[in-house]
Amino acid sequence: MAELTGLADDRALLGRTSTAERVADILRTRIADGFFPPGTRLSEDSIGGALGVSRNTLREAFRLLTHERLLVHELNRGVFVRVLTVEDVEDIYRTRALVECAVVRGLGGPPYAVDGLAGAVAEGQRAAGEGDWRGVATANIHFHRELVALAGSARTDEVMRSVFAELRLAFHIVDDPRRLHEPYLTRNLQILQALQRGDRDRAEHLLAGYLADSLTDMVEVYARRVADEGPGGGRAGASSS
Repeated sequence: MAELTGLADDRALLGRTSTAERVADILRTRIADGFFPPGTRLSEDSIGGALGVSRNTLREAFRLLTHERLLVHELNRGVFVRVLTVEDVEDIYRTRALVECAVVRGLGGPPYAVDGLAGAVAEGQRAAGEGDWRGVATANIHFHRELVALAGSARTDEVMRSVFAELRLAFHIVDDPRRLHEPYLTRNLQILQALQRGDRDRAEHLLAGYLADSLTDMVEVYARRVADEGPGGGRAGASSS
């Protein structure tokens, strides 16, 4: 299976202290990077063999990722990478607006620790220059993860890690990633510059508009793609909930 290419290399990451959580980390990354696209059935035998883990360990990892809403178990069919609905996308953006805007609003006085944000902006610009629009999407996620990290809250980081992972599921079915992601390179830069100036209110205003426009764009392209492919996002009989 092509999507298993390189997975055996990750076996070394498990070491002697292999746990379901570490297996879940590897699979979460593989899902986020698109190696297991939405609708893909995950084979216990193939993945367990590639990682060298027991069936019970793998099933526990699957359970963890199902709890994170990245996988779905279908009775008598197996475990699949979730296919999000339009309603899922809308809910993801509602959560993002609540959390991200609150983080910026709650910042103390400047200066702000924006090196991580600046690095993500530079990462996105490099990827765009190379025509790597998947890389631009990844840099965009990194930008918003760094933005949330400004709160200095491990709990908030954990919540948003799952939200951003779900968002990547939607990104993977978009047929024109350049049109979706390119405008936000400039908007990320504007938010960064506002925070560099110490203008928290301006940064929050820019962020709120960004998320509202991004929601509109995502729902438009996502709904069109789902409609084109039919129920299940191209996998007959697939469940998306």
